[in-house]
Amino acid sequence: MIISHLRSLHRTPKPHPNLTPTSSFQTRSLPPSKQHPTNWNTTHSFILSNPLLSLLEKCKSMDQMKQLQTQMIITGLISDALASSRLIAFCAISESRNLDYCKRILNSLHKPNVFSWNVTIRGYCESQQPQESVLLYVEMLRRNNKALRPDNFTFPFLLKCCSNLSLIWMGFGLIGHVIRFGFESDLYVSNAVIHVLVSCGELDDAHKVFDKSLVRDLVSWNSIINGYVKSGKPWEGLRLYGRMEEEGIKPDEVTMIGMISCCAQLESLNLGMEFHRYVEENQIKMTVPLGNALMDMYVKCGNVEAAESLFSKMSKKTIVSWTTMVAGYGKCGRMDAARKLFDEMPDKDVVPCNALIGGYIQTKCFKEALAMFHEMQSMKINPDEVTMVYCLSACSHLGALDLGIWIHHYIKKHNLSITVALGTALVDMYAKCGNITKALQVFDEIPSRNSLTWTAIIVGLANHGNAHDAISHFREMISVGLTPDEVTFLGVLSACCHGGLVTEGREIFTEMTSSFNIFPNCKHYSCMVDLFGRAGLLEEAEELIKNMLIRPDDGVWGALFFACRMHKNIEMGEQAALKLLESNPSDGGIYVLLASMYWEAKMFEKSMEVRKLMRVRGVDKTPGCSSIEIDGIVFEFIVRDKSHPQNQEIFELLVHLTKQLVGLEDIDCQFLLLSSS
Repeated sequence: MIISHLRSLHRTPKPHPNLTPTSSFQTRSLPPSKQHPTNWNTTHSFILSNPLLSLLEKCKSMDQMKQLQTQMIITGLISDALASSRLIAFCAISESRNLDYCKRILNSLHKPNVFSWNVTIRGYCESQQPQESVLLYVEMLRRNNKALRPDNFTFPFLLKCCSNLSLIWMGFGLIGHVIRFGFESDLYVSNAVIHVLVSCGELDDAHKVFDKSLVRDLVSWNSIINGYVKSGKPWEGLRLYGRMEEEGIKPDEVTMIGMISCCAQLESLNLGMEFHRYVEENQIKMTVPLGNALMDMYVKCGNVEAAESLFSKMSKKTIVSWTTMVAGYGKCGRMDAARKLFDEMPDKDVVPCNALIGGYIQTKCFKEALAMFHEMQSMKINPDEVTMVYCLSACSHLGALDLGIWIHHYIKKHNLSITVALGTALVDMYAKCGNITKALQVFDEIPSRNSLTWTAIIVGLANHGNAHDAISHFREMISVGLTPDEVTFLGVLSACCHGGLVTEGREIFTEMTSSFNIFPNCKHYSCMVDLFGRAGLLEEAEELIKNMLIRPDDGVWGALFFACRMHKNIEMGEQAALKLLESNPSDGGIYVLLASMYWEAKMFEKSMEVRKLMRVRGVDKTPGCSSIEIDGIVFEFIVRDKSHPQNQEIFELLVHLTKQLVGLEDIDCQFLLLSSS
C-alpha cells in the first residue's frame, strides 16, 4: 500500500497460541461488550432442563420475573447460586431491567457467585449511574473477602466505566488489581486497560501496555491507533497501521475511520483517496460513521465535490452527515448551498447551526451570522460555547457593541460556563467595539486565561492608545509563564508605535528573536517603520527596510510613505510610492495619496500629473465604506450611496460637520474637495 514506507522498524511479538480466553458459563452468558445489552439469555443445560429457570429465560416483564422468584423461594431453588444469578441477570441487563431490585436480590443472597456481581456491575455501567459499578466492585471485595475473586469479565466493565467518566486515578487503581489478580495477559482485560488509558489521554502508558501484551487482536490495534488519531498525532497512527499491516492483521471499518481521520488532520488528499480505494477494493463495510469520516476528509482536503458525491449516495444520513456537508460548503465559500442544505435537514441541533454560523464568519458575512443566531432562538435551539464565540466575533468585526453586551447578558442569564475561548472572545469584542474598560474588567474576572486571552487585551490596549498598560500586560504575561506569539508582539509593537515609545519598541523588537526565537514578518517590520517614521527617524526606518531578512511588502513601503508625507520628505516618499505602484499599479488609493503629498508640498503641477495619470490608466479610487450601530442594528455606508431612507438628513449633517472641519488648520479644504470628486 501507499503507506508501506510509514511502517515502524519495531515489530510486535506474535500472540502466544495457548493464551486464549477460556470457555465457561460466564463466557457463554456474558461475552465481552459485543453482546447486545438486552441479550441476557443462556443455553446452559442446567437452566434449560429446569422448568422454572427455563420459564425465566422467556420472561418479558418484572411482574413475571417476581412470580417466578416467588416459586424459586418456595422450592428452595433460590439458594442455588447459578439459579439466582439468572434472576439478577434479568434485572440487570434485560429490556425490563430494574437495577434497584437487582441490587436488593444481590444483597439478599448469602453467597452470590462472581457472575452475579459481574452482571450487576455491567448493568450499572450501562445505566445512567455508571459510578455505582465501581462502588459495587468495592462492596464485592469487602463482602466476600478472600472467598470470591473477580474474574476476567469483572475488569472490562469497570475499566469501561472509568473510561466513560475519565476517572484516570480510579483506572490506575483497577489496573493494579488486574496485575494483582493475574489478568494482565487476558486479551479482553488487556484491551480494556489500553482503552481506558487512551480515553484518559495516557497514550504513552497505553502504548507500553500494547507493546507488552502477549495477545493482541484487531480491537487492540484499533484502540491504540484511534487513541493517537484523537490526540492529534496522525503520523503515529499511520506508523502503527504500518506495523499492523506487517503482522498481517486485516483492518475493518473502525481501522479505516482512524486512517481516514489521519488524512483529514494532515490534509493529505492523495493518501485519503488511497484509503478510500482500499475500502472499496477490499469490500470493507461502508458504515455511516465511515462514510462521514470520508466526507470530513474530503471537506478538510478541499475536495467538496467528492464529499458531495458521497453524501448524495448515502442511503442513511445522520445529523453528522448533514453537518459535515454544511461545513464543507461554508469552507469553500458556497454559503447559498450551505443555507439550502441546512434548510433541507430533517432534524437540526446546535452543531449544524454552528457550522452555518461558522461559514458566515469565515466568508465575512457577519450580519448573516447574527441573523442565524436569532433564528436559532426562534427554533428553540439552545446555543453553546461555540455559538457564543462565533457571535461575539461577528460583533467584533461589525463594531456592534450593544448586541455584544446583549450576548454577554445572555451568557450570564443561561449560566454558560466562561471557558478560556469564550472569555477571550468577550475581551476581544469589548476591546474592538470601543469599551476597553469593560474589556479589562472581563479580563480580570474570567477564571482562566491563555496566551490568546493576554494577546487580546494587549492588542485592545494598544488600539486604544494605552501604550504603557499594553507593555505592562505584556511583561506580566511573560512573568506568569506564558509565551507570546507573533500576534502578541505585533500588538505590543503597535502600542509602542501609537505611544511614540521608540526605545521600548526597539527593545521588544530585539527581544522577539533573542529571547523567544520568533523571526519578525512584514507586519512587525511595518510596525517598526511606522514607529520610526512617526518619530521622524526616517533614515533609521529606511535602514531597517534595507536590512530586512525578507522582501518588504506593501505594508512596509506604505508605512514609510505615510511617514514621508507626514514629515514632508518628498524624495524618500516618491521612492516608497514607486515601490507601491510597482506591485499595485491599479490601486487608486496610492495615486490619491501621492497627489496629496505633492499638493501639500505646493507642488501643484506634479499633483495634477498624478491625477491625469490616474485617468489615462483608468484607475478609480476605491470608494470608502463605514458602519455604525444604532439600537442594535448595524448600518453600512459607501461613498455616494443614497439608498438609506434618511439619506437627505444624513447628507445635511455631513455638510454641517464638513463646515466645522474647515476651521481646523491641518485640514486642506481644497484637497478635501479634490479627493472626494
